[in-house]
Amino acid sequence: MMNRRTLVKQLFIIAGGIAILPSCLREQGGASIVLQNIKLSASDEDFLAKLAEIVIPKTDSPGGLELNLHLFVMKMVDDCESPENQQVFVKGMQALKDNSESQTSEQLLTSITALEGHKEGDEAAFFKIFKNRTIQGYLNSEYVMKNKLIYKLIPGPYQAAVKLKA
Repeated sequence: MMNRRTLVKQLFIIAGGIAILPSCLREQGGASIVLQNIKLSASDEDFLAKLAEIVIPKTDSPGGLELNLHLFVMKMVDDCESPENQQVFVKGMQALKDNSESQTSEQLLTSITALEGHKEGDEAAFFKIFKNRTIQGYLNSEYVMKNKLIYKLIPGPYQAAVKLKA
């Protein structure tokens, strides 16, 4: 006959196993965050992290890699871009990634600087989306909101009667 204590202990063990199960079944080599509409691999995520660090390099303030802006870009493209823009993003990223596999960071910087002048092509469209979302992520990051922007709860004191100088 099983006592209540043993039954509760076994239920907790089973519940713990069920809680860990999704992480065990996760696709190997996939992105570190859950994406519903686009499929990115771990190497794609690393490439986007490298690009985020190039767009916003680390100086006296944190860079794109330290702020995880590549994850923000991935999630925003997955959730907020149109299906057409998602396709363009993935195609352009793959094309740029394939072209820059043997490039150093300086050569990649030169390549994406050249892309800024182009209006057409998958790579240029990808980089436009990527750059806009990276800047959006930086400006909305906790670091910028707490350390760079001066926030006043009340914009200014209330003054009922003020004489105007003519």
